[in-house]
Amino acid sequence: MSSETGFDPKLYERFPTQGERPAGELEELETLWCAPKGWQWISAINNNYIGVYYVGAAMLFFVLGGVLSLLMRTQLALPLNGFLEQETYNQLFTMHGTIMMFLFAVPAVEALGVLLLPQMLGARDLPFPRLGAYAFWAYLIGGLAFFCSIFFGLAPNGGWFMYPPLTSTTYSPGINADFWLLGIGFIEISAIAGAIEIIVGVLKTRAPGMTLDKLPVFAWGMLIFAGMIIIAFPSVILATLLLEVERALGWPFFDALKGGDPLLWQHLFWFFGHPEVYIIFLPAAAAVSAMIPAIARTPLVGHRMVVMAMLATGFISFGVWAHHMFTTGTPRLSVGFFSAASMAVSVPAGVQVFSWIATLAAGKPRFNTPGLFLIGGLFVFVMGGLTGVMVAMVPFDWQAHDSYFIVAHLHYVLIGGMVLPMFAAIYYWLPMTSSRPLSERLGKWVFWLIFSGVHVAFLPMHLTGLMGMPRRVYTYLPDRGWELPNMISTVGAFMFAAGVLIWIIDMCRNFRPFGGRDAGNIYDGPGLEWLPTGLYSVRSVPIVTSLYPLWDQPGLAKDVEQGRYFLPNAAIHERETIVTSPLNAEPQYLLRMPRPSGWHVWAALFTAGFFLLLTIQAYVASAVSGVLAVYCIMAWCWLLDRPVAVDSADIGAGIRAPTYVSGPRSHGWWAMVITMIVAGMVCAMLAFSYIFLWSRRPDLWAAPPEIASLVAIVGLGALALAMCWAAPRAIRLQRPRSGAVAAVLLALAATAIGGQWAVDLTSWQATGLAAQASGQGATVYGFIAWQGQFVAVSALMGLYALGRWAFGHLKDHRPSTIDLIGLFIAFTAAQGTATALLVRLFPGV
Repeated sequence: MSSETGFDPKLYERFPTQGERPAGELEELETLWCAPKGWQWISAINNNYIGVYYVGAAMLFFVLGGVLSLLMRTQLALPLNGFLEQETYNQLFTMHGTIMMFLFAVPAVEALGVLLLPQMLGARDLPFPRLGAYAFWAYLIGGLAFFCSIFFGLAPNGGWFMYPPLTSTTYSPGINADFWLLGIGFIEISAIAGAIEIIVGVLKTRAPGMTLDKLPVFAWGMLIFAGMIIIAFPSVILATLLLEVERALGWPFFDALKGGDPLLWQHLFWFFGHPEVYIIFLPAAAAVSAMIPAIARTPLVGHRMVVMAMLATGFISFGVWAHHMFTTGTPRLSVGFFSAASMAVSVPAGVQVFSWIATLAAGKPRFNTPGLFLIGGLFVFVMGGLTGVMVAMVPFDWQAHDSYFIVAHLHYVLIGGMVLPMFAAIYYWLPMTSSRPLSERLGKWVFWLIFSGVHVAFLPMHLTGLMGMPRRVYTYLPDRGWELPNMISTVGAFMFAAGVLIWIIDMCRNFRPFGGRDAGNIYDGPGLEWLPTGLYSVRSVPIVTSLYPLWDQPGLAKDVEQGRYFLPNAAIHERETIVTSPLNAEPQYLLRMPRPSGWHVWAALFTAGFFLLLTIQAYVASAVSGVLAVYCIMAWCWLLDRPVAVDSADIGAGIRAPTYVSGPRSHGWWAMVITMIVAGMVCAMLAFSYIFLWSRRPDLWAAPPEIASLVAIVGLGALALAMCWAAPRAIRLQRPRSGAVAAVLLALAATAIGGQWAVDLTSWQATGLAAQASGQGATVYGFIAWQGQFVAVSALMGLYALGRWAFGHLKDHRPSTIDLIGLFIAFTAAQGTATALLVRLFPGV
């Protein structure tokens, strides 16, 4: 018996089963997972649809951002060119960088994961398909609304990095900057929702037998990618919130005259911004490692070393953010540390590069379109990496900083490390979703135009930068030697665009999703994603015994298609998948998947409306939209915990699995814990902001409230924690009123943290400290405002628990609702207590 789950691995010996499957099984699967009809495509939630929508939307933003770059390059082709006005150029420059970093690069690799992971893992779908669909619609609606601001002269113009004080109300008085701050904050929340689904999906919905040493390298990359999002993205969400609050309410987080500091923005932004480079690179690199074995027709050389290198890259990347700040007067010790870390991060990247070269050398590579993009991306990325090591050296960075040398380095890294691998992935995996593959002949034209365009456009920029041309300028004077390299760069940009145009034409001619059988495994890939599939993904969930199952397990595809493995049918006559243990991938329970509905679409629409209307200062309409978004989310959640007719079901070969679990084995518990990590990271970065601002102006720090308020806050927090501990135990007592007791305890816990928050607020008001007075006031009331949001959500959760009890939905054998609400309220109580202790005890009276 396994020590992890109690599952006996000897049961795997029953598979593949023999004999004919009962009639009607396949028809029932096709009925349950049927294709949407008419306008129902909007409400589709399974990854076969959402993944395609997601990749398509990301590539749409890639094209839109590329069009903006062509306009910019046309302006810079000649000195003193009048093609664009300065304000228009600044808007285009800001929108180009923002679109490529926030609306293309991260969403594209996340979309690739949503599309591929269920098939790669041998699952019917990821565990939260409605959350994934909500993330997509929020991203699409918010992204399009943000892009359209450019047509109304409302696009931001402060650069994609939005440095204050340039973006303060003094220098950016309109609402242009607000579109960036609220729009990007909203879009990053969508990215975090997708990351939660990916982490839980990779850890909990793998095919039986797919232990961590058999986990596909792409799944490893997506797991690390999602984990990095959970750690890094809260920083930029906080930064956008603080700057928006400063602009709207005058709280001086970044105003040096009142004890703020504009460098705080750089710390918060680049703590996200530099790991983001690796957030983009690692999934693309993992995709390269997944494709190269098929292209080279041999297993990946050094698979375990590649996985360790990706983990090391993810870890080290959080120690390099300040190399963007070498010219800001950073202390010498810090400069030395970040310079060393910036060079050290190239070592694990080099491990992956040498693994790819060794695999190509050991095999018999085919120079088809995916192969060309992989090899071309390797070449371009290595060139960008070499210049990255150069700018990691502080004396050189002082010379090259904010010049076109940095523009060239950035584009070589991102195009070689992500864009070219993304095109390789599209050509390689598109036959999995389309009945026709893309054209090999046109594909080679696409590659050579893009590959040549990259070098023609960006190689001269190294020289332009070293000759002194600063970045972020809309024009330049003649007779400085910059005319020729700028004209060459513009020609290269249009060559790149020509390649993308041919790709679009090829897609229009050949991409045929959702219609009949797919084109199949034309490149002889070794992964589970090439198993025969329908809209229900795999007919039966296989047992995995190797890293390359289609190469090492003869007959697997045929047996899976004939239903000879786990879950060959709809065991409880619903959409279902198997949840497995995180380490050994042993079956734990049968997860009922939600069916399509419109709640997530409406929730995304009203959430986007809330942020958009807030941007244009339509506060009443924004509040109404926010209330409607909350209502849609509550209605969506109301359907999640419906009872199942049976307590267990046959998942194949007579093996029975429960249809419901709670606690740490539950996928919902994992999602809640990850959500709390995100919230904790925001709070931790706000704590960093508090300490950083104190270190800059300790003379402006006032005395904290009396100790009596702290005693009350700690006491109420402890009371709330005790009730959150008691509620899950109360519902498990299996007594007539156990559900009522649990719901009331949670409602009382929510009331206690409301009291805790009120004491905190009134005690600081009594000191006379105003939020607009100093950096201390801004951060203290920032803590209170952040905690207030959690108190409001906890109140809604308490009412939700009471509502579930009132309608008879709280049962002692289905305690997950109480477990998860208790976790959230307990976290809120702990957060309120910790922040109150920090601002009262540090730096002391």
